[in-house]
Amino acid sequence: MDDYILVYLYDIKRAIEELESFFIGYTMRYDIFEKDYLRRSAVERKAEIMGEAINRILKIKHDFPIPHARSIIDTRNRIIHAYDSVKPEFLWSLLDISPN
Repeated sequence: MDDYILVYLYDIKRAIEELESFFIGYTMRYDIFEKDYLRRSAVERKAEIMGEAINRILKIKHDFPIPHARSIIDTRNRIIHAYDSVKPEFLWSLLDISPN
């Protein structure tokens, strides 16, 4: 496997782990999240990183199997290029808040 792909996969894994750590012990309620600028910003940043890393992987190996790759890249593009349309409810929708 290409060394760059391994680096990008690690970046994705680390972004997910860091994002999860930001919500340990957090009351997962939209009304709280909506007012929590720091966590909203963290969700934005980690989504950007994941989308960019996936985009770079697919430039190296276009058929690399990443579930939902296109929608993750599209999310990154929306955050980057249409930042003024990114609302708290959109960021909330990116979080997996289903029970384990």
